Amino acid sequence: MRFAGRTVGWSAGLVAVLCAVVTTSAGIGPVWIPPDVVGKVLLNAVVVPTGISISGPAIDVTTAHMFSYGVSDLQTQIVMQVRLPRILLGAVVGFSLAAAGTIMQGIFRNPMADPSIIGVSSGAAVGAVGFIVAPVVIPFGLGLRGAAFAGALVAAFGVYLIATRNGRTPVATLLLAGVAIQTFLGAVVSFLLLHSGESIRRALYWLMGHLKGASWPEVTTSVVLVAVPFVVLLAYARDLNVMLLGEEDAQSLGIEVERTKRVLLALSAVITAAGVAVAGIVGFVGLIVPHVMRLLVGPDHRILLPTAALAGASFLVATDTLARSGSAEVPVGIVTAVLGAPFFLYLLRKREVHEL
Repeated sequence: MRFAGRTVGWSAGLVAVLCAVVTTSAGIGPVWIPPDVVGKVLLNAVVVPTGISISGPAIDVTTAHMFSYGVSDLQTQIVMQVRLPRILLGAVVGFSLAAAGTIMQGIFRNPMADPSIIGVSSGAAVGAVGFIVAPVVIPFGLGLRGAAFAGALVAAFGVYLIATRNGRTPVATLLLAGVAIQTFLGAVVSFLLLHSGESIRRALYWLMGHLKGASWPEVTTSVVLVAVPFVVLLAYARDLNVMLLGEEDAQSLGIEVERTKRVLLALSAVITAAGVAVAGIVGFVGLIVPHVMRLLVGPDHRILLPTAALAGASFLVATDTLARSGSAEVPVGIVTAVLGAPFFLYLLRKREVHEL
């Protein structure tokens, strides 16, 4: 199939771009590390299983390193423990936001749609700021991330329930419900900030979006929360293509429109919440990247969805590298907004009103 070849070709190219961006980013910082040294550090980290031993209920897997390049311990520590977790977390967040933005633009048939349109970001903001202002004990040590993730999902599913009537969820009603909920939750966040006292600095920093303090456990958790729903989204790419014709036409062609919308909205909310929970509010990634990739690869979501996600990963890693490269680190959400706002205005100027 032609689309399979194009998908593999574009995806392979974007994976190569992502690897180059990650390698370059890992060398940039107060201590400069050449890309070839970064590559050696990454290769030294590759292990392969060499044996398995079973002792009662415990399973022990022995591994061996495939490479042993001569690299200093300091360089290894900087790359593997300081920079790489942040870079990979940025890649996962960019991947999730771009994928969710692609789905939202497909559902709403509107290039101006982004993942926050159903209140996910606003709900995460309420959960995070509420936890910062009045911390409570959250099971399993989830803390701030857990509060943001829960707030995001509650807001998204609240918007869906409000917009759904008699088993149907009109896109226009969903959009208006999302705008109303975002406005209300924005007021809640403002109220919480007004009463945040000494916590206001931490709350504002989270709202600006950042990847500072990333850790390997966060990377692992985020990968699982994003990868599983994304695989399911890929399976619905063809259905989303048919829905671009309009809901009535899609229904006549055998697509269960309401069920498909429920699945797509739920999974998009989950992967967006996973990204926002660890990075805060990072805007415009879900708007810019899907639109640019649509211009490059076309509207077929079987190609667009994976390529936009990979491009989003590279985009956020690059912008975060720019954000931390100055004399003083800038929250990555500010950098994406500076890049995204002009592009948003460009869309407004180039698109006819009826297309928006």
